[in-house]
Amino acid sequence: MTGPLALTPSRERLVLWLLALTQFTVIMDFMVMMPLAPQLMTAFAITPAAVSGAVSAYAWCAGLSGLAAAMYIDRFDRKKLLLTMFALFSLSNLACAAAPNFHVLVLSRAFAGLTGGVLGAIVMAIIGDLIPAHRRGAATGIVMTSFSMAAVIGVPSGVMLAAHFGWASPFYILVLCSLPILALAARVLPALDGHVAQRAPLSAVLPDLIALYRVPNHLKAFLLSAVNMATGMMVIPFISPVLVSNVGLKPAEITYVYLAGGIATFFTARMVGKWSDRVGAHKVYRTLSLLFILPVLFITHMPVMPLIGVMLFFPFFMVLASGRNIPMQALMTTVPDPARRGAFLSANAAVQQVGTGLGALLGGLTLRTNAAGQIDGYGLNGWIAAGLAVLAVLWVGRIRGAAPVAAPVVKGEAA
Repeated sequence: MTGPLALTPSRERLVLWLLALTQFTVIMDFMVMMPLAPQLMTAFAITPAAVSGAVSAYAWCAGLSGLAAAMYIDRFDRKKLLLTMFALFSLSNLACAAAPNFHVLVLSRAFAGLTGGVLGAIVMAIIGDLIPAHRRGAATGIVMTSFSMAAVIGVPSGVMLAAHFGWASPFYILVLCSLPILALAARVLPALDGHVAQRAPLSAVLPDLIALYRVPNHLKAFLLSAVNMATGMMVIPFISPVLVSNVGLKPAEITYVYLAGGIATFFTARMVGKWSDRVGAHKVYRTLSLLFILPVLFITHMPVMPLIGVMLFFPFFMVLASGRNIPMQALMTTVPDPARRGAFLSANAAVQQVGTGLGALLGGLTLRTNAAGQIDGYGLNGWIAAGLAVLAVLWVGRIRGAAPVAAPVVKGEAA
């Protein structure tokens, strides 16, 4: 069994930013679908529920993909697997852009979920392979800036492109962005096959997958992941319609709200990661999750207020919403043994998708539109999310990492 590989500091930073760019395309692909709803409804003559179906097709297929990947992700060189899945993900975006009808678009979104759903697990497994445990918080913070880049650059530019050049243009741009990332990954990523020597025979793949869910510490970590995702999804998917219907913003002003939040998270993500390394992932997660309750309750009970007021508040929500995921993700890389890290993180990604789907489903069940056209029930969502956040804070102390192992030096690299 081997520990993290040792890279030069400059190459390590390059690899981490490359992984962040990879994640950026995946997050952008998912996030841009929601603001494209008006254009898709017009282009394909469909209802809002149908658009929601296309979004959920991605999420459920991503969950299934993560579950299936747990059976094979540790059997291959992570570099080769990343390149293969990212190439297929790029093809799925091309299929989305060229879809002649809505049915083909839904199938393309499902394919995007199958490929994009496992990329996040591969990225986190690579971090676990390359970065020592005491620095994984900072490394995760760098990779998590992908969310900020998507919010600051990706979604606003995607909406703008769609308005001027049609709904398919953001997907074409994603394909063009993916090609240089793919070429750079092929050049700078080291071979990551040290775990392959410990792979189980094919006959043991299914029993090993079942065994993965029998490890008590794994089950505790999966529950934390599911609750953590459900907490945010009780609130996040409904922010835009509530800001328009209840708070009084114009639909076009939502872009500025997310832009303000995205800029804030771009600067804080790496700070949270370094803080997590310095004082411990458990403590940082508890602190941010408890603080997260305050903006959750405010946004779910927000009165009518001007755009500038919402823009000044929203960074606090975004910083805490995304910030609590950084110590949690860093903590997840320490839970399994290195030889099972990819399988565990794939299974964890599937669990997170389930938590995402359940949170959004439960959140939607509590909401209704009143006679004045406003959305009722959002306040209840806030209280449920606050309760789930407290549950996660109490539960995180039960998560323990696997025993650390020595870190060998890659041939030709300085320590």
